[in-house]
Amino acid sequence: MSVRTYDPASVSVLIGGVPISGFADGTFISVERNNPKFQMVSGADGIVSRSKSNDKTGTMTLTLAQTSPSNDVLEGIAALDELSSTGIVPVMVKDNSGRSVHFAGNAWIQQDPTAEFGKELSNREWTFDLADYVPFNGGNAEFEPAT
Repeated sequence: MSVRTYDPASVSVLIGGVPISGFADGTFISVERNNPKFQMVSGADGIVSRSKSNDKTGTMTLTLAQTSPSNDVLEGIAALDELSSTGIVPVMVKDNSGRSVHFAGNAWIQQDPTAEFGKELSNREWTFDLADYVPFNGGNAEFEPAT
C-alpha cells in the first residue's frame, strides 16, 4: 500500500525572486486561468466546433497573515509599480511535496489589499494579474513504507 502526502509547509512562493512567508491559515494561494483553453460552439445543425484560446492570462491570490513580513515586500513592489511602472515581476508557486508548479514571468499586483484591524489578527489578500501564466497541476509524491 502506498501513501501520498501533501505538506502545506512545503509550498514555496517566489515573487520577484524573493521567498514569501507568513501565510494565513486555510487556503493561502489560489491560481487560475482567466479564460478556458478552448471555447465550444454548437451550430443549429448540431455540429460541434471548438476554438483554441491563446489567452495565457491568469490571476493569483496570495493570502498572508497581517503579521507576515512579506507584506512589506509586496507593498514595496506595489508602491514601486505605482511610482515608476516597474513592478512587473516573475512569480512561481511550487509544491515541493508534489509536482505542481505555477509560473508567470510577467505579473503585477492589481491593488493594495484591504487593511482590517480588530481584536483578532486579520489577513491581507494580494491579487496579482499574470500575463503569461503556465500551470502544471501535478500529484503528490508516493511513499512506500519500508518492509
